[in-house]
Order: sequence, then C-alpha cells, then structure tokens
Amino acid sequence: MGEVRNTDSIDSSRRSALRTIGLFSTVPFIGGAWIGCGDSSSSSATAEAPTMSSFSTDLVLDGDVYTAAHWGALKVSVKGGKIVKSQNAFSGLEANPLQAVTADLVDGKYTNRIKAPMVRKSYLEKQAGNNKLRGADEWVEVSYEEAIKIVSDEIKRVRSSKGPTAIYGGSYGWKSSGNMHNARTLLHRFLNLGGGFVGGLGDYSTGAAQVIMPHVLGTLEVYEQQTAWPLVLEHSQVVVIWGANPADTLRIAWSSNDNQGLEYLKKLRDSGKKIICIDPAKSSTVQFFGSKAEHIVVVPNTDVAFMLGIIHTMLTSGNYDKDFIANYTEGFDKFQDYVVGKTDGVAKDAQWASSICGVSEEKIKELAEVFFGNRTMIMGGWNMQRQHHGEQAHWMLVVLASMIGQIGLPGGGFGFSYHYSNGGAPTTNAPVVGGISVGKATSGGAEWLSDGSAVSIPVARVTDMLANPGKTIQHNGKVIKYPEIDFVYWAGGNPFVHHQDTNTLLAAWRKPTTVVVHDMYWTPTAKMADVVFPITTPYERNDITMSGDYSNMNINPMKQVVAPLEKAKSDYQVFSDLAEACGFGAQYTEGKSDMDWIEEFYNAAYDNAQKAGVVMADGNAMPDFKTFWGANKPLVFDATPEGLEFVRYADFREDPILNPLGTPSGKIEIYSKTIEKMNYKDCKAFPQWFEPAEWKGMKEKSAEFALISPHPSLRLHSQLANTSLRDEYAVSDREPIWINPADAEAKGIKNGDVVRAFNKRGQILVGAVVSDIVPQGVVRIYEGAWYDPEDAAQANTLCKNGNANVLTMDIPTSELANGNSACTAMINIEKYTGAAPKNTAFLPPKGA
Repeated sequence: MGEVRNTDSIDSSRRSALRTIGLFSTVPFIGGAWIGCGDSSSSSATAEAPTMSSFSTDLVLDGDVYTAAHWGALKVSVKGGKIVKSQNAFSGLEANPLQAVTADLVDGKYTNRIKAPMVRKSYLEKQAGNNKLRGADEWVEVSYEEAIKIVSDEIKRVRSSKGPTAIYGGSYGWKSSGNMHNARTLLHRFLNLGGGFVGGLGDYSTGAAQVIMPHVLGTLEVYEQQTAWPLVLEHSQVVVIWGANPADTLRIAWSSNDNQGLEYLKKLRDSGKKIICIDPAKSSTVQFFGSKAEHIVVVPNTDVAFMLGIIHTMLTSGNYDKDFIANYTEGFDKFQDYVVGKTDGVAKDAQWASSICGVSEEKIKELAEVFFGNRTMIMGGWNMQRQHHGEQAHWMLVVLASMIGQIGLPGGGFGFSYHYSNGGAPTTNAPVVGGISVGKATSGGAEWLSDGSAVSIPVARVTDMLANPGKTIQHNGKVIKYPEIDFVYWAGGNPFVHHQDTNTLLAAWRKPTTVVVHDMYWTPTAKMADVVFPITTPYERNDITMSGDYSNMNINPMKQVVAPLEKAKSDYQVFSDLAEACGFGAQYTEGKSDMDWIEEFYNAAYDNAQKAGVVMADGNAMPDFKTFWGANKPLVFDATPEGLEFVRYADFREDPILNPLGTPSGKIEIYSKTIEKMNYKDCKAFPQWFEPAEWKGMKEKSAEFALISPHPSLRLHSQLANTSLRDEYAVSDREPIWINPADAEAKGIKNGDVVRAFNKRGQILVGAVVSDIVPQGVVRIYEGAWYDPEDAAQANTLCKNGNANVLTMDIPTSELANGNSACTAMINIEKYTGAAPKNTAFLPPKGA
C-alpha cells in the first residue's frame, strides 16, 4: 500500500466490524489505589486485565495504560514514568510485531526526537538565496515564542503580498490515529480560518482507482465495505488475492487496527478452498498460505494483459454470464470488439497475453474455466493501480468480475479493500465518533478562501506544481493551473520518503521562500525544512479513536502514557498559538482545550447511541464520558445482523432499476461516454492494455531489472523505521534488496554485500538478500526507508539508507487521475566496492 488517503473526500462512517472480545478492567487516573474486576465475553479474544497500582499524579507512573495506534489497541506498561512494554490490548489474536515497540517511539535507539524549536541558520539570518541550502545547512535553536513569531509573520507576509494560492498545506500522510490530534485537519483548519490555501486531491494509495471507479461504478470503491468475511468463508469456492499482500497490510488501519483481518486470513488458509495468489514475488501472504495456495508469478506491470487473456478465453468459448452483461453493464459490445481484435487488429488471446505477462497459455485458459465454474471472489490490491496507466487495472478487473457474473452474490464478485483496514469485518452497531473540522474562513478573508480553496492539486503532482508554476494539466475532464507556491506547511507526513523521484522533488522543494514542518523526529522531511516545531508523540497526549475503519468495533480512549518531552507541544497547541498571533485564536479553539473537544466528540456519539437504543457487546448501554474516561477501557460493540449478512452490490443485483449505481447509465460502465468526451490518449472510453513507460518486456530497456517496491512487513510506510524493528531487517545497516540467486551470481553479489542500485533518476545503497522470493529479472526494495543523502548539496547524490523512491518515476498514471506511478521502474544493480559511507538517516542534522 502506498502512503495514505484524502480524508476530506471520504465518508469516515464507511467502516465495519465483528462481534468479539471482552471489556477492560478499570484503571482510574486519580491518585490512590484501585481494584480491577475483569470482564470477558464469549469470544476467544479477551482483554488483558491491568495490574494493580497506586498513583500520585494524573499519569500512571507504575502500571498499565490503554491507548491505540494504527497497529491496534495497546496495553502499555509503565515503570517509574517510563514505558517498559507494549502489547495488543486483547489476547488470543494473531501476533502483530508492530505493537511491541511503543517505547522506541518515545525515546528509543533510533528515535531521534526533535528536542526544541529549530530554525535553519541561513534562513534565520535572512541570507539571500538561503533556500538553496535547504537540507544542507546547520540549525539554530530558538524559543517557542520566537518560532511562533517567525512563522506567523511569514504567513502574514505571504497572504498580504501573494494571497492564499501561494500557500501549500501539504500534510499528506498517516498522521496520528486520534480524532483530536489529526495533524492534517488541524493544519488545514489553521490555514482555512486564516483565509485559504492550496490543498491536495486524492492520495498516493489509490490515486488512479479512486478517480476511475466513480466512472465505472459510481463510487470510490477502494474505501468501501466489502462483502462480509463470514459470507466469503461460507460461500466462496475460489478466492483470488490479486496484487495484494494482506498478511502484512492487515497489521495496520487508518484509524486503529481491529485485529480481525488476520484472524479471517487464518480461517481462509484453513478453509480448504482453492486460493490463488497473483504476485510477482513470494510475498508474506504467499508464504503465509504456503502449500494451501497456488502462487502465479506475473511480470510486473502486466496484470491488465493477463486479465485480457482470461477475458478473451471466456468470450470466445462462450463461458461467461451473458445475462449479467446484458442487464447490469453498459457498452460491452465496443469492449468486445477490442478484445477480439476488430478495433486494432490484435486479438487479446491467451497466447498474446502470455507473451506479455509471463503466465502460460494453459494457465490463462484454466483460470477462465475455474473462475466461471466456481463461486469466485477476487480480492484486488492497490499495487497494480500505482503504475503507469494504473486506471486500467481496476477497471479491467471489474469487467472480468462482470463476465464471471457473480457480483452481488454471497462470496462472489470482487473487492478492493480486503487487504486494507480489515475490510469485510462485519459492521457493528457502534455510533461513529467524529473529529475536529477544517472550519470556515474568518470575516475579511472570505475572498482569499474562495481563491485558495478553488485550487487543489493531485497530491502526486506536488513536485510538478512546485517546479512549474503556471503550468496547466488535464485532470478528470478539467483543466488545473498550477499556482506559484511561496510557503509550504507540512504536518503529519513525510514526503521525502513517500513521494517519487526524490532528486526531482529535492530541486523543486528548494524553490519556495519558506518551508515549515511539524514532527516528532528528525525525519528526512524535517531536515528539509526552514522551521521545525517539536511535536508530542501520541503517547504524550490524550485522544480518542475507533477500531476498524469499516467495523467500528471499538471506541478507544487514547490515554496519555508518559510526560511529554520538555519542549514538545501538540499540533493543536502550536496552531492555536499561531492562530492567536494571526488574529483568529478564538475562532480556532472556540475556547476549548483538547480534552473539551474529545469529550464533545464522545458525547455526540453517546447521544446518537442513546437515541438509537444501542447496547454494547456485553449488553450494557454506552457509558457517559466521565465513566468512559475514568474506566480507561475500550468499548466493544457487536456486529449487527445486517453487518454479518452484508453483500456488496446485492441491492443492485436484485433490482438494477430501483437500485441503480451512481454512473450516468446506472449500470457498470464498461464503456464510459463521459471519459470518451475527455479525449485522453492515455485513458480511453473502455479499459485496455497500454505499454508502461518502463517495464521488463520493453524493447529498449533503460535499465536491466524491474523494481517492485511494496509496503514493508515491519513498518507502516516510513513510520516505525526508527524503532528496534529495524534490527530485524536491515542488511549492512541499509534497507535490504532481494535479488534472485541467478542474477546475484551473474553480478558477483552475495548475501550481506552492499549493493548500489541506480538508474537515470538516482542511486541508493542497499544490503543484498539473495533469495528466490523474486524471479529472475526482478528485484524488491520495500518503500518507506528514510532518505539519507550522502551530500545534500550535490545533485543525484547517493542515498545511504536505500530509499526506493530515489529510483521511482514521478509521472502521472494518466491525464484522467494523475495518480502516482511508483510501481513502474527499471533499475540497475552492482556490488558496491568502495568503503560504504556511514548511514546517518537517524542522526540529527548539524546544530541540532
């Protein structure tokens, strides 16, 4: 999975979940002793009871505290005010190693906290052209008050001289799980109330799919609830995991992991069903299923051709659901002409497909028969749409599922979120806990707001925007003109890890006058700022969140675990003080502390629960806020009968006239007249094969090896890179690269060697892992390694830590979606023979 989503465009209530688990025992945060009484449900997963303790302050100095993170609800053990252990708050569940390193995130070996407000030296001294030294300068500590003045004065200058279209509010990324301390929303609230800003469209995770799917299905689809897992386990005969790696990605969630996805994956493994994994590599999921699944190796970037071979076989054999096509889809006849070759003279048959995707003709024909002859669920991943022409992959998969004809049936059809945030875990009856909003413009700034908010740039085009002010691009039928950005404000993200073609970003990033960053750590992005504010970790403040983006299974208190770093402040505090300095502090805070907001969010959900008569999994009513917060225990809700029986598109299948899709025809649009009118060369009116800009089968290769850069096993993108988990995977103190034994032998590379991976875009150092996990001609480097330039002032400098995005392409998927093409890249490799430079990714910059 790529780097996270545009929450402004996604309904946060579209989540779901499952019956389970018992409630926690009580841990009051009031001085004195307590006695806990455990409670458990009939589920095999039960809450861990905290140990008895006594406290002298509001913080637990010796005992257990319950909080939550993207990787799940956590029980954190504290001794002498320090974190000594963290684990899953519930027992009896699949192990998740991400949950064990909470202490590292506060003051661990690699943590590298920002300990005070810092300003880049030449920026502070107002040297001419100082922005060219961004990332290669030393730093100076300033007081918090001085930092507030510097930033507020600069924002006022830019607003008055250039207006809101000169301010970019980036902040794209997997921010804190908490609903209150949502860095992205807090930043946008500050910029919005101040008069407007330039924002982002879409996200890196599903940039192509979330634009094409509304044309095809009338919805984003990638962030929708899936057919309930229990129905898949009951009814599916064949389950295809296509381009996804749920064994790794189900360890995390956008809010907080509800732990159910991996449990269902175990049940699927032991179900006896036919399981097929389609992936260029032996992913963690392929290894998880072992002999219980068939692994089909596909050439990277060729999934569309593979699907076309299956579709052609079904079409010419007549083994497809003609009634479903006739009653539920639009424009199949035009697509059919393309498949058989009437449109371009090329039949997209199994032989043609095999020559591109590397899967045998026999296997392609076999799959056509297997898919149509059995109740088949295709669980599509997002990797194949993070490629050049990525719109085509999910569109083609929907066409394939339409021909199979099982969309809307229990256990049949397709789903694009089974690998993400535990999609398919049945939805509960829980009321949804809201969060802070982006607010409205203050009086006197409305004209700025209308101008600033009118400009939103596809997030994956941020480098292009910074580098080319005034340039126009096509986007989903509209024309967007890039503004000239003079001020970049980033909080809750790490673009120097998640954005493609790092060297091009580096040059563009040095164009604006000012870059301000909020962070807890000296990340690569913090090192590329002018002003940095040290921010508290989620374990140093109070918050609230829910478990399961689709399940809503728990309402989790996120109790402050330890005292904050001395000079660190929450994003809310920093923006409140900046708003005060800019003259709208009262509008920003509305006179509320963070705890006031948290109580307000909870009370709104509580009121809804009261009105609806909602009871929790233990049969009790939802407690009031004082009781909830004092008890320090997640609330557990049960799956509803509707959640357990949910079948995606069942209503549409039952009656497509009364329950039409949100497309112009009300049907699945295999042929889109809307897209046809856009007249784009790289995204036509129906899905088709386009040759990628770089791929293993191209005639004139710019490099030798296809690079795959999937989501890592032991990180959440770049998060947790600075924990002891790194000791589990680093090779020669670098990010690992997996190389097929035959390729390694040809290059004279052995296990543990330092390798230089390079192409025309950049160069990185990585540590060799010689393994048949990857086929010949393909190498794997996980995304998310912190960028660590050998000489930040030098163009095309070596990244010493192995950030894959130094090598990836920064081109749009197409003019339709402008998504990122991170998974389309060719690279070279060679054994590094010199003295390998020291890795400094986790060291502070000079002066800090």
